[in-house]
Amino acid sequence: MEQISKRLMNWASILDPGTREQAEKAARMPFIYPHLALMPDAHLGKGATVGSVIPTLGAIIPAAVGVDIGCGMIAVRTQFTLDDFRDRPLAPLRVAIENAVPLSAGKYNTRLTDTARDRVEALTRGAAKAGFEPGRYAGNWELQLGTLGSGNHFIEVTLDETGRVWLFLHSGSRGVGNKIAQKHIRVAYEQCARRWIALPDPDLAYLVEGEDEFWHYIREMRWAQEFAWLNREEMMDRVVDCVAEWTGREVERREVVNCHHNYTEQETHFGKKVWLSRKGAINAEEGRAGLIPGSMGTASYVVAGKGNRLALNSSPHGAGREYSRSAARRAFDRDDLRKAMVGIEYRDTDAFIDEIPAAYKDIDVVMRDAADLVEVRHTLRQIVNVKGD
Repeated sequence: MEQISKRLMNWASILDPGTREQAEKAARMPFIYPHLALMPDAHLGKGATVGSVIPTLGAIIPAAVGVDIGCGMIAVRTQFTLDDFRDRPLAPLRVAIENAVPLSAGKYNTRLTDTARDRVEALTRGAAKAGFEPGRYAGNWELQLGTLGSGNHFIEVTLDETGRVWLFLHSGSRGVGNKIAQKHIRVAYEQCARRWIALPDPDLAYLVEGEDEFWHYIREMRWAQEFAWLNREEMMDRVVDCVAEWTGREVERREVVNCHHNYTEQETHFGKKVWLSRKGAINAEEGRAGLIPGSMGTASYVVAGKGNRLALNSSPHGAGREYSRSAARRAFDRDDLRKAMVGIEYRDTDAFIDEIPAAYKDIDVVMRDAADLVEVRHTLRQIVNVKGD
């Protein structure tokens, strides 16, 4: 761990100057307490660094939560082993998953499944309790539940170190969550401008606790976090059904882990109750289960938190990008991607070049940097990868 300043602790051994500067700006905000914790996967983000843990007193920075509110991961350990999948073509399973879960930005369901309907009803009740109508943000929000999105979101079938089969996916609150976030980021900027507050970055605009705008954001953000949680559950139900049909056997869910990595909740740290925003970080309280994915061609990890106080009980959420998407497309081509994905069933397309594993930090380095934050329980390696364009 490196103490960059009194208000900035860093666990990233791979840290470019721009990311460091961005984190230093956020750490200087007057309401940070006790300090900002920079995770091993840290890289440039919107206003606040992705891979940072930001505790605030009396204020909250909507951009520090992020535009994909509640984004996170879910994993299910099944009863299957490699022997159950050996010598069987995996392409039909991949295609079945691609047909069961709408992929890519702007894609959504055409109807509600029975399981989605129950979850939508719960979300509708939650929105009424929060005092807002999600249809104002996205008229089709109900049909977005159970959809993956694009970018680094994925669905995978993986094997752990003993050959047991895990189902693993990564997604968040989709378009409705993005619009909620964008609206409140704009409100925060307007509030700071009205008060003539000079910000080191416009995306560090904040809302003040006690004011209506603050609580409007908290209520809608919490709803979006619940949407993201249920979205992952809904997709996992569909993936489980695909595996059951492909194997001809019912899937047993022997272990389930579901965790956010873009979210805010109230926690107590160093004697004070703070609003703790984890932007690209997971809760790593002592003994708490979590998930840290690598990239579409590298290992992922099921972990248990070590409860590191200086890290604010947090750990990284993944590998973290080293190349921007445009830079990755300039540096790599489809043949490079094919070489990186040898032995993994995936959709062979130019669309995923910017998701090539080499565009990300070395996950082995990230996990070494996180050695005092989490304990590795299982190492997962994918045999099937599903992504949206």
